[in-house]
Amino acid sequence: MAQEPTAAEDEAAIRKLVESWAAAVRRKDMPAILRNHAADILMFDVPPPLRLEGIQAYEESWAPFYAASPTPTPFDIQEMSVTAGRDVAFVAALERCALAGPGGMNVDLDFRLTIGLRKIDGQWTITHEHHSLPATD
Repeated sequence: MAQEPTAAEDEAAIRKLVESWAAAVRRKDMPAILRNHAADILMFDVPPPLRLEGIQAYEESWAPFYAASPTPTPFDIQEMSVTAGRDVAFVAALERCALAGPGGMNVDLDFRLTIGLRKIDGQWTITHEHHSLPATD
């Protein structure tokens, strides 16, 4: 019988999964962006709509992001913490991306990211993403 991974091993696997996802976003590699997401993913994003449900809606949400982003696309993890249980985990992160500004000047955008994961058939799978910006007033 195979031994269950330790919490530290699960946390390391999840950290690697999130870092690989962020790298895929920078490369605009859609198959890699989608790779570890559940078919019924639920996402709360910064721009409308209020909620996105399903992998197709999630995939379609990337086109407006790339249209507003400079090339190369910044999408960098500034801080990340991972908490993993036996079959459920979450990631809390601070990230930085950028918007393409006037005259070729990029506008940095710091945002918060929370990811919910489930271990499905032995693999960590992203079932929820929540991207948010701090209130400005």
